Amino acid sequence: MTNRLHSLTVVLDHDIREDDAEPILNAIRMIRGVIDVSGNVASSASYMAEQRAIEQLRGKVLDALYGKDPQ
Repeated sequence: MTNRLHSLTVVLDHDIREDDAEPILNAIRMIRGVIDVSGNVASSASYMAEQRAIEQLRGKVLDALYGKDPQ
């Protein structure tokens, strides 16, 4: 038996203007089975989460390249 999905999430590689995203939203709406699609407005919270994730990844890469910091 297979699982049934009720929704899908699409993540963009960078923030884009709402009017520039309209063709993408329209294309997704044209896919069979799609009821609706909407965009999520970027906020300071999403920016902070992205920066924290980047910093965490940066730390892991540096640890892998140069060894863990002895602190």
